[in-house]
Amino acid sequence: MVFFLDATDVVGQPKFPLKQRVSLASFTSYRVGGCADWFALPKTPEAVIEQLVWAHENELPVTFLGAGSNLLVSDRGVRGLVICTRHLRGVTFDDAVGALTAAAGEPLPNLAWKAARRGWSGLEWAVGIPGTVGGAVFMNAGAHSACTADSLIEAQGLTQTGTSVNLMPNHLNFAYRTSSLQSRVCLVTQARFQLSPGHDPAEVMAATQEALAHRRSTQPYHLPSCGSVFRNPLPYKAGWLIEQTGLKTFQIGQAQVSPMHANFIVNVGGATADNVLSLIRSVQDRVEEKWHVRLHPEVRLLGHFDA
Repeated sequence: MVFFLDATDVVGQPKFPLKQRVSLASFTSYRVGGCADWFALPKTPEAVIEQLVWAHENELPVTFLGAGSNLLVSDRGVRGLVICTRHLRGVTFDDAVGALTAAAGEPLPNLAWKAARRGWSGLEWAVGIPGTVGGAVFMNAGAHSACTADSLIEAQGLTQTGTSVNLMPNHLNFAYRTSSLQSRVCLVTQARFQLSPGHDPAEVMAATQEALAHRRSTQPYHLPSCGSVFRNPLPYKAGWLIEQTGLKTFQIGQAQVSPMHANFIVNVGGATADNVLSLIRSVQDRVEEKWHVRLHPEVRLLGHFDA
């Protein structure tokens, strides 16, 4: 049974725009998933604080959503309040020290191009990642042997009760595609990066374009996906293990192991979250049976899934 809070069940009417039973499918790159009980799309950190306080007063769980590019949302939806941060935008450049500050909802590709046009090197790797700044800090996003932790100076965040916190890299326990933020309820509101200014903009833009072209030529950008599904179990590559197990094009429902890159599971049209998760588990089982290596998902699950 799916239970949704009615507007009459909450304490006080919020001062910010708030919607009920909003489908999250259009807010994720997989284009699958059920409804959020409550949904907010704030444009300022102050609005986020109001929403967090309101949710706390009503004892509602809070889920943060950025670009939705590393998520699989349950077909049964997500309980409580979902705060989508993709409208928290803004970038400032500190020319004196070569530092860039970006709001949580700023798309990584936009950030990479803005830095490149100024001749600032250090974010070329981010141009092909369909995520946001907040998500990059949350999961230590990376590509081309570089990652968020390499250049992060500090980040600002909000706890579930709306309290501001300073997030320093040495407290975030960065590792391969992970950080300590994944085990706590804290929203990144902005992040500051140390880059290398003073380069020829044409050269930085060319390197950025090369990174983008490489990703587009090797990954299935033309179909909905979450990006890479599994972490690489070093010294192996997850995609290589899956391909060598003979699972390219393996399909459950409308979810398919991409024939272009085996570490991508794509929605070929009308897939459900259950289709995707069933395929993830099947790939894990068959790779483990052949290679004695258990692949660990990089994609995060939101909402209730069957065991």
